[in-house]
Amino acid sequence: MELNDARTQHTHPHLPPPRAPFHLPTWATAPRPEAAPGIYRQHHTPHDPKAAEQASTPAGPLLLRAALNLAVGLFVYLEGVSLVQGLLTTFGLTAPGSFVISLLIAAAVNVALVILVLMVFGRMGRWGEVWRRWIAPVLSRTVTEVPAEPEQAPVVDVWAELRPAGDVVRRLEGEAVGDVDYVRLHQAWRTVGSDPGAWQEFAAQVAARGAAACAHPSEQRDLPGGRAARHDLMVRQVRLGTAQDVPKNPVAHRNAGFALDPRVLGTSLLAVGPAGTGKTAALARPVAEALCLQALAGAACAVVVGAADADLGPDDWYDVVIAPGDPAAPYGLDLYGAAPHSDEAAARLADALLPDELAPRAESARAAMQQVVGPYRAAYGGYPGVRALRALLAGDAEGWAELGERLQKSGRRPEFEADLQQRERMHGRADDPGALLADRLALLDRPALAAGFSGGPDAKPAFAMRALEHPLRVRVKLPERSHPEAARILSRLLLGQFTQAAADRRDRELFAGLVLDDATAAVDAQAIRGVQRLRGANAGVLLLLRTLADLPEALRAPLFGAVGNRMAFPGIAPWDGRLFSEAWGTHLVRETAVTHVPDTSGGTVRRAGRLVRKALSGTTAQTESITTRDVERHRWSPSDLAHALPSGHAVVSLTSVAGEQVPPLLVDLRH
Repeated sequence: MELNDARTQHTHPHLPPPRAPFHLPTWATAPRPEAAPGIYRQHHTPHDPKAAEQASTPAGPLLLRAALNLAVGLFVYLEGVSLVQGLLTTFGLTAPGSFVISLLIAAAVNVALVILVLMVFGRMGRWGEVWRRWIAPVLSRTVTEVPAEPEQAPVVDVWAELRPAGDVVRRLEGEAVGDVDYVRLHQAWRTVGSDPGAWQEFAAQVAARGAAACAHPSEQRDLPGGRAARHDLMVRQVRLGTAQDVPKNPVAHRNAGFALDPRVLGTSLLAVGPAGTGKTAALARPVAEALCLQALAGAACAVVVGAADADLGPDDWYDVVIAPGDPAAPYGLDLYGAAPHSDEAAARLADALLPDELAPRAESARAAMQQVVGPYRAAYGGYPGVRALRALLAGDAEGWAELGERLQKSGRRPEFEADLQQRERMHGRADDPGALLADRLALLDRPALAAGFSGGPDAKPAFAMRALEHPLRVRVKLPERSHPEAARILSRLLLGQFTQAAADRRDRELFAGLVLDDATAAVDAQAIRGVQRLRGANAGVLLLLRTLADLPEALRAPLFGAVGNRMAFPGIAPWDGRLFSEAWGTHLVRETAVTHVPDTSGGTVRRAGRLVRKALSGTTAQTESITTRDVERHRWSPSDLAHALPSGHAVVSLTSVAGEQVPPLLVDLRH
């Protein structure tokens, strides 16, 4: 296994060098100071403004200023002593009988002069900084003392929180425990609470299985094949790069690691960049990896959607792999998401079936779908498959007759009589939305695709989005090459179902994350409203777009307002950059303007001298005027975003679920 991991990390272009052996006490006790959103906290050194200002002072000017102040201070001290001595002589206080008085006065004056020199000239000359930067280190090296015996590091009990579970915790001390195991066991212990029965069950699990206790249903304790990014599961962060040391970045973030976590992803993230700029490899894959690891630790559930050939991790990372069009795929997709209300499920499906150009007919299409799905569920006890739904929407006489008979036998026909009559009146009319929906369903009712949606006894086990209350890892491979329009329908359906199911969860203990590798076809007005509801539901989505021009213009500004995090990759179009620039706003910049004007001052002599100088050198004497003012400038202009971003970098702004905001950061995603 170690050889396979090393080979995988060596051949994959985005994998870091092999990690050092994991040492649990070192990792568990590593410093993780509180930091602003987006900063990788493990071993982070908080920004110290005073130290940064001192370190930024060049050594030459600092030493020169210190020496000048020392010379002036020494002169003031000597002159002060001479002045006091003269005063003592003048007033006759130097006589033999006044020796004690003169000695006390001289001592007091010396002390006062020394304090005055240190306070005035020491502060101006920054002697304290000179002492700390140069003199103190030299003195510490010249002191020859016997080195003290090194103190042994205090023993830290990394299992202190679990000790109330009993002596069974001792078994964990002798086992190889990974970061996933450590976080999972602590997560399970916190869910136990004060329930004695749950305590006993937890203790029994630890006694029987050790570090594998309370494992994920897949029994995996880490991701197969190694990790592509650096993770800190203690605070649920994934490190994506390094914030650059440039004036545009806030000083607290410069040279700090850049990371994402649920408190940031909970406001959702929109990333825009052309193909080939690293959106999938540098953003989508690490976030998917982080969500899968957190799911193994019992803290998250992940739904990752992308093309079948998108690099979003191997299938072994996931519990459920859905691949419409692949006969070998073990799972299908529930088109209704196991929604408890038929009207809700029908509305989600109708919205997904209609493309943007048919949005004006959305209301009538939702009503038509509800008029079919509701009676069918009442009659048959379940939702219709693709083929049955298509036949009913198209007005199949036999299907409607059988549906009416079943409703009659169940005694629920009067409840749905109005729906049945409305659909009967609409059949065959030119404006029948049922015929439109039936035509759109035909894109899913293909021999290669229908097996995953058909329903019935021979259907594959179907994943329903209502399972987000469990730590599942789901990968959906869209058939973008073989059935592109069907892939667009499914992406809209999955995003709509996710936003609805995540917001309706009763238990929001787990963070629910959706990664959508290409969200071009998935974003519509309903999806944007759904994304806005996720902030308070412990859930978020990661949406990747090649360009905002693929979206209707009416959706671009609402989409920017719905997400809290925005990320621009190199090579975006200027019109895309304009939206980012407007969203990030302006800030005050100190601008210096230098103006040169001809020198006309002075009398006859100076004017004659300037004429001679102009005749000899050919240049006109000028005066220089410097004006400094604060002006508003865009944090990142559209031109900068379109043309000045280097390869492998991105500009990202962040907003946490608590409302903390981080202005745009230039991040190097390669380190």
